[in-house]
Amino acid sequence: MAITFVDIIDYLGTFAFAMSGVRLASAKQFDLFGAFIVGLVTAVGGGTVRDLMLNRSPFWMTQWVYLAITGLALLLFALFRNQINRIANTIFLFDTIGLGLFTVVGIQRTLDAGFPLWTACSMGMLTGAAGGVLRDILINEVPLIFRRDIYALACFAGGVFYAWGYTQGLPVEACAIGCAMVVIIIRLLAVLFHWQLPILHDS
Repeated sequence: MAITFVDIIDYLGTFAFAMSGVRLASAKQFDLFGAFIVGLVTAVGGGTVRDLMLNRSPFWMTQWVYLAITGLALLLFALFRNQINRIANTIFLFDTIGLGLFTVVGIQRTLDAGFPLWTACSMGMLTGAAGGVLRDILINEVPLIFRRDIYALACFAGGVFYAWGYTQGLPVEACAIGCAMVVIIIRLLAVLFHWQLPILHDS
């Protein structure tokens, strides 16, 4: 089966999210198996939730490549952890890249399944954000999506760009690249300039 443009984005996103999960598991002193599980859940969690909601078999259960990519991320981190750890904000960078790429994948996979554009944009946001939520739950952290950080909203903005490009007749590649860049740029700017959502107070 030929590898498509969306497949390439999917594989890159899988590696980025798997690496962020492995890196965070390392910071929590998980063993190798635990780190692999955290990396795998981070990488395939969002897509699994998406596929279940679309009444489809989770993609990774029929394609071994996602397990292999997660294993590669774990191997590379084990071999080069000192160099990776010296890079400031490693977790944030991998998580941000994965967020943008998986938003694209979620949108395109949903469109390919025959669902309308608004559903695709919703599934894009879910695919991008859900893996990080599951990761944070596994390592006993409050998920980013529930904090003041601009996280899922960045996916939403990327989805809006994709929808605009799609309705304007832009090539799929242009919609995909633009969507991912919008997500990544908004996430980077939000952290750089401390953009945050208001807190809901109980009184």
